[in-house]
Amino acid sequence: MAAVDFDQLFEQFKKMRVAIIGDVMLDTYMWGRVERISPEAPVPVVTLEKKEFRMGGAGNVALNIASLGSNSSVLSVMGNDEDGVLLKKMFEEKNINTEFLLTSSKRITTNKIRVIGRNQQMMRLDSEITKDLGYEDENRLVLAVQNFIAQEKPDVVIFEDYNKGVLTELVIRKVIELCRLNNIITAADPKRRNFFTYKGVTIFKPNLKEVKEGLNIITDGLDIPFLEGIHTSLSDQLHQEISFITLSDQGVFYQQGNRKRIVPSHLRNIADVSGAGDTVIAVASLVYAVTRDVDLMAEIANIAGGLVCEEVGTVAIRKDKLLIECKSLLK
Repeated sequence: MAAVDFDQLFEQFKKMRVAIIGDVMLDTYMWGRVERISPEAPVPVVTLEKKEFRMGGAGNVALNIASLGSNSSVLSVMGNDEDGVLLKKMFEEKNINTEFLLTSSKRITTNKIRVIGRNQQMMRLDSEITKDLGYEDENRLVLAVQNFIAQEKPDVVIFEDYNKGVLTELVIRKVIELCRLNNIITAADPKRRNFFTYKGVTIFKPNLKEVKEGLNIITDGLDIPFLEGIHTSLSDQLHQEISFITLSDQGVFYQQGNRKRIVPSHLRNIADVSGAGDTVIAVASLVYAVTRDVDLMAEIANIAGGLVCEEVGTVAIRKDKLLIECKSLLK
């Protein structure tokens, strides 16, 4: 890799305008201690000591973008409810633009409540609607994206799909077309339901499990020929510019044209993998928007994904920490 001025690169993040469209959610953590089993049923009794709220889903991608110093906007449809009010307030406190964040009486805001005792998750309660947006809300969201592009002129639009119904086939197709007409980089973190809807996207970023499910691959492999075959199969249907596949603890793989490589992971003390994919797509999108260098994109995103796995729960990447690691590991 050619010498990179990482200070200058990270400084350029401030000029980037990024939209994140997809399923926003509230992550609620209820921490407590376990000292006995319930007399009512064979379950532990968790005595709650504190409650913590974090941004999840597309909201965590938006938080990662904001943490890197870029202009971050979130576009979605959430419920007209207390959880939605709280989530919007949290976005605004982190300087994430919510001007194009819509509410609907036909939705509820996704809230994933995790009960944690003895430093382990005891239970998770999900409050959500996962059916697709109705016709009216679909078109409200597409119009919001159209107005956002005209007003903010973003450099990147990231699709963050958690199968909660915001990213419908119509929304994906129309937003990609709007971005193509306006020369905007697009990046997609897909789920199986709409896996092959992201036709013409710039960066397609599934993890290995998702891509094998999407392509119905039952064989195992983790070498260049195997992954190159996956890229070719994806390209036949999506015509994406870049395949960027996360390989869990084995690192990441990318292919752009004939340029391809596995970037191995760095040794880490893994505490929690929650939200690592959100960090990877945020960092990859920003680095590629600034440099158009797919190798540098993969290297830095790979480091960022590993760093957030060292902390418990969903956390955003710290710009200062990532900068130090890049200078140390990418000499």
